[in-house]
Amino acid sequence: MEYIRVTNENIEREHICCAISNNNDIQVSSKKIWLRERFDDGLVFLKSEQRGKCFIEYIPAEHAWNPIAADGYMYIDCLWVAGSLKGHGYSTELLNACIEDSKVKGKKGLCILSAAKKKPFLAEPKFLKHKDFSISDEADNGIQLWYLPFTEGALLPKFRECAKHPHIDETGYVLYYTSQCPFNAKYIPVIETIAKEKSVKFKSIHLQSKEDAQNAPTPITTYALFLDGSYITNEQMNDKRFLKLLERHQGMGRSS
Repeated sequence: MEYIRVTNENIEREHICCAISNNNDIQVSSKKIWLRERFDDGLVFLKSEQRGKCFIEYIPAEHAWNPIAADGYMYIDCLWVAGSLKGHGYSTELLNACIEDSKVKGKKGLCILSAAKKKPFLAEPKFLKHKDFSISDEADNGIQLWYLPFTEGALLPKFRECAKHPHIDETGYVLYYTSQCPFNAKYIPVIETIAKEKSVKFKSIHLQSKEDAQNAPTPITTYALFLDGSYITNEQMNDKRFLKLLERHQGMGRSS
């Protein structure tokens, strides 16, 4: 497989694998804006030349939009191979490219979010273990920080204290999110409308700076939904999923 690194010079003509649509789609335009604003911080977006979900996105950890303490590491925002492109070793190729690039840049190692059991939009723990990653920290909600050191004795990357115990004081539904995930641009307005129509207490908090994201009360900042102070999911919701979520929690007697 041949791969293309997306940069400011080619971003307008290249498709963005995590949002396969035309450039006029709000999902594509929002993601491209987010990428443009991160390139100067050292973000790398490497994708397959074939059209499909096959890419890796990574950034120096001190510039990551997550509450982690991992100076000197490279943080992988996303490693995603899906559909017909799965099963051909492309995940390994992309990871190896990231490792090689990170070593050239003098990094101590890599780190990435996962969980004990596979969760949507997080790295597969079995794959990470197979690639010699280990768990360096874990939050109360089961979200884990995995790492791959390049040298012996490298300090372990950790979650910042604000993210170790994901809980907030507000009632109702509270959603923290960033523009890193292109799906948010399309679906968050949809679920905001549904909540309003159903008189459900709902608040969305758009993290729009690295500093805000690094001090968020959740390890996952792309999408973290709380209910009555407790973290419930990182899975992006379309209208049908959100309606099912409302039905389930109302049936459990949770406030809304």
